[in-house]
Amino acid sequence: MNSEKIYQMRFGEIYPLLQNKAIRKGRTAEEVDRVICWLTGYQKADLEKAACGSVSYGEFFRCAPSLNPKRELIRGVVCGVRVEDVEEPLMREIRRLDKLIDELAKGRAMEKILRE
Repeated sequence: MNSEKIYQMRFGEIYPLLQNKAIRKGRTAEEVDRVICWLTGYQKADLEKAACGSVSYGEFFRCAPSLNPKRELIRGVVCGVRVEDVEEPLMREIRRLDKLIDELAKGRAMEKILRE
């Protein structure tokens, strides 16, 4: 799938997929929200508003209030792509979120996921 197609998708379509991935592995929707808020700087209410609205996935990241500086510590492979090697900045942020949700689903401790 090309980048533009991903950027155009509604965040409200992606959000339940992220939640379901973690929930199927025994984690909670609240943990998913915490990870997303940590990465993007959104507050819980703003996250819920974006999930119910028509904001695109690309706009969700472009309008993020405050991307966490510790996100630079996110390393590894997701979907066969090394996160830190993704050249396009917006796609790198999307892949970072994918990586965090993968870590959550694999049972990693929240302190490690949030790089505390």
